[in-house]
Amino acid sequence: MPFDEEGRGGGRRPARNVLGGPLLTCSMAPITGFFRNGCCDTSPEDVGSHTVCAVMTAEFLVFSRRSGNDLSTPMPQFGFVGLGPGDGWCLCAPRWQEAYEAGYAPHVVLEATHEGALRYCRLEDLQAHAIGAAG
Repeated sequence: MPFDEEGRGGGRRPARNVLGGPLLTCSMAPITGFFRNGCCDTSPEDVGSHTVCAVMTAEFLVFSRRSGNDLSTPMPQFGFVGLGPGDGWCLCAPRWQEAYEAGYAPHVVLEATHEGALRYCRLEDLQAHAIGAAG
């Protein structure tokens, strides 16, 4: 049985970032995250691993659109305003890795990137693209 920080049974371990600290908020405007709570937290249901707090760049948005995931076009029917350069977004870790390998990786906020991203991305690669807090 899992225990919370006070040793009580049934608690869930707090989400951790790739640096081992508490997971910080990635973006509330636009609202992001698998749970749409602003954090790049994850669960077994998050098959895409939306764990990298990425700060969009124009180059990455073009790369993503060309790769079949258009993040810049608004889709009001889904409450999605579309992303622009500088926007924070919980990006799927495999997509970030794909962009990294192609030379188009967006910036990363390490303190808001869930430790689960390390299943797909090397910490050194994330650190090479690290910047301060997202918007």
